[in-house]
Amino acid sequence: MTPIEEFYNGQTLLLTGATGFIGKVLLEKILRSCPGIEGVYLLVRPKWGRPTQERVEQLVNCKLFDKLRQSQPNFADKIHAINSDLQHSKLGLSDEDIATLREKVTVVFHVAATIKFDEKLGLSLKLNVVATQEMLKLCKEMNSLKVFVHVSTAYAYCDREHIEEVVYPPPVDPYKLLGAIEWMSEDMISTITPQMIGNRPNTYTFTKALAEHVLIQEGKDLPLCIVRPSIVGAAWKDPIQGWIDNFNGPSGLFIATGKGLLRSMKGDTEAIVDISPVDYVVNMMIAAAWHTAVKKPDSVPVFNCVTSATNPSRWGDIEDVPVYYMKTPLEKAFRRPRACFTQSHMAYEYWNTVGTKIPSMMIDFYLWVTGQKPRMMKIYDKMQKAVATLEFFTTNNWEWTNNNSQLLQTLMTEEDKKTFFLDVRPLHWPTYLENYCIGTKKFVLKENLSDLPAARSHIKMLRNIRWTCNTVLAVILWRVLIARSQLARNLWYLVTNLVFKFLRYCRLSSAKQS
Repeated sequence: MTPIEEFYNGQTLLLTGATGFIGKVLLEKILRSCPGIEGVYLLVRPKWGRPTQERVEQLVNCKLFDKLRQSQPNFADKIHAINSDLQHSKLGLSDEDIATLREKVTVVFHVAATIKFDEKLGLSLKLNVVATQEMLKLCKEMNSLKVFVHVSTAYAYCDREHIEEVVYPPPVDPYKLLGAIEWMSEDMISTITPQMIGNRPNTYTFTKALAEHVLIQEGKDLPLCIVRPSIVGAAWKDPIQGWIDNFNGPSGLFIATGKGLLRSMKGDTEAIVDISPVDYVVNMMIAAAWHTAVKKPDSVPVFNCVTSATNPSRWGDIEDVPVYYMKTPLEKAFRRPRACFTQSHMAYEYWNTVGTKIPSMMIDFYLWVTGQKPRMMKIYDKMQKAVATLEFFTTNNWEWTNNNSQLLQTLMTEEDKKTFFLDVRPLHWPTYLENYCIGTKKFVLKENLSDLPAARSHIKMLRNIRWTCNTVLAVILWRVLIARSQLARNLWYLVTNLVFKFLRYCRLSSAKQS
């Protein structure tokens, strides 16, 4: 066994957020790469009328686990689902379940959180701060805890331009804030939210910063580490190239671009975009847990899980996404893929109005006339709100240090470096982004690549429609000018006269040669 495999051999894990994007990949990776794991307990809440066990069964039956299923057909026997709700006291766990976790769990990965940028402050505090407190209480009662890994975000301190691998002072005292919201109404909380979050763009980054402070204050005696991923994107190479299962972050923007719904965004093409492939993030979590448990550092180690420190990319690189979608187009696109970043508010409004809003209104009018329900303007409004929440990140620059992450690599053996790769220098961004776009088509939209000829024909049809419309519009405008302007008429007669003379000359030259 490699050192990391040996550490996890015989361990029993507790994982929150297993049904989320990072949680799924973590569960698959750690079971496949460390087959000696004794078992994994998943805290999952019933949702949409589906009980916990049914949700877990659906989880392990997805395509992501095919590679694991081949090597370990009975891997699901190691997975134990537990009813839980992070909004409730004691995480909604029964006394029996708490007793089981106390006795058996040795490694904890706390991934669960609300990642909605526009989440209400009260709910965001419950899920990101109070739930972390409850996890700490549970961990303190565990008989054989070796390590507790908390997943934060690289943007927790986005009010700073330079972010090191330390926990900074909180923006407000989290304990006073938690005490205050207990007696506040929702309206009062909404009123004070802008003042509370200050220079931060949303409640997500704000509450993640508070959670880190709570961890340091209440987890002093625990073997604790914090992993801060940046924007988590599709898988780089493991277990499936380009695997993605959600519309969050870049995925939603890419799909909107591929569908022709997004034509322009406010952003700086020279600004750094820090996308961390999900398999890189998961490897960092697994290795950080091993390091914290085995090396036992004196202070709480923080790992900035970023790519810009060693292999930076820029928002300007994202402008190539339409090119990738022209090669592998999405089905039933609204318009041909085309998008750009601009720092001009006027240009942004113009391109979105002319390129998306007006066509959306025309389609809705057609749907209304034909007795169908208009829907394009609702999609347009929803997309604009999503784009607005990302503007802060597309127009600003940050610099992260990753000394702890680099040190972690030096402590790993060559075998572990291959299995739990943390070196992102070989990552070729154009290839990664193209695989990302293909992943949105295959895994998010569930479109079959065998239907690509039809999708390409649809894109050609949209091109022909565009050319036809532009030609008709140009002719109409020119006819209006001819009718109203003597200069335009004279210019028109001159051009047509030259064309006819040229054609006559070509005909005479051809007759002489014959």
